Amino acid sequence: MTQLFSLIGRVAVINGASGAIGAAIARGYAEAGADLALTYNSNVSATEALAEELRKLGVQVIVDQVNVQSEQALRDHAGKVQVRFGSTDILVNCAGGNIKAAMTGGDRRFFDLEAQAISDTLNLNVMGGAVLPSLAYGPNIAASAFGGSIINVTSMNAYRPLEGRPAYAASKAAVSNFTQWLASHVAQNYAQTMRVNAIAPGFFPNERARLSLFHEDGSLSDRGQRIVALTPMGRLGNVEDLVGTAVWYASNASRYVTGTTTPVDGGFNSYAGV
Repeated sequence: MTQLFSLIGRVAVINGASGAIGAAIARGYAEAGADLALTYNSNVSATEALAEELRKLGVQVIVDQVNVQSEQALRDHAGKVQVRFGSTDILVNCAGGNIKAAMTGGDRRFFDLEAQAISDTLNLNVMGGAVLPSLAYGPNIAASAFGGSIINVTSMNAYRPLEGRPAYAASKAAVSNFTQWLASHVAQNYAQTMRVNAIAPGFFPNERARLSLFHEDGSLSDRGQRIVALTPMGRLGNVEDLVGTAVWYASNASRYVTGTTTPVDGGFNSYAGV
C-alpha cells in the first residue's frame, strides 16, 4: 500500500511554494520521496528556508523566482527543470490570490469596482494559476514515464460565491472548468496516462484570511463562527489537511482519476445548513 502512494523517482514543480498551501504540499511530496522544483514570486527567504528543510529528507530541491503570468518565464523554467532532473512528472499550481480592489464591501459595491482590478484577478488566477503553467510544463509532463499529473488549486468559491469576492469566485470557477476540459484533451491527444485534477480548499486561515476569521485574542470572529457552524466537521482547515489529497492525485493511487475537483472543506460544500 505504501508503494501506491510513493513519489520516489518523480519530479514535482510547485508554483507558489512560498505560500502556506504550496509549502505544505511540498513537505508532503518530499516525505513521499519526490524531488522538487519550487517557485516563488517575491518571498525568497521563506522558499529557501523550506528548500533547506526538505533537503534534509534526502530529496533534491531547486528554488527559482518565476512570474507565473509570463509565458516565457514559465517556459524557461520548464526547460531548466528538464535539464536539471531529466523529467517533469507533476505540476502543482498554487500561485494566485485575490486583489482588494476587485472586492466589494463597506461602501464599495459591485458597480463601483474598476474593470482593470477584476481583469487582473482573472488573469492572475486563471492564466497565471492554471493555463500558462499547463502550456509551459505540459509537454514534459505528458512524456512522464510515470503518467504525468497536473494539479490545480481552486476554491470553495468555485462552487459557492462568497460575499465580497466576485472576481475571485469567477476565476476559481473557470479553473475548475478548465481542469475538466484539459483532462479530457490531454488524455485524448497526448498521453492516456496523463491526468489533470484540482483541489478545492475550504476555509484555511492564512495570514490574510486570519484577519477576518479571528479576533486579536484568537477567538473566532462572527464570520469565523458562521463558517464553522456551516462546516459539519466543526472546525476550520489546517494546511496539512490538504496534503493527503495532493499526494493521492500525484501518485499511482489515482492513476484512473482525471477531470475531478476534490473539495477539502470539512463538508462545507455539501451542507445546506438546514
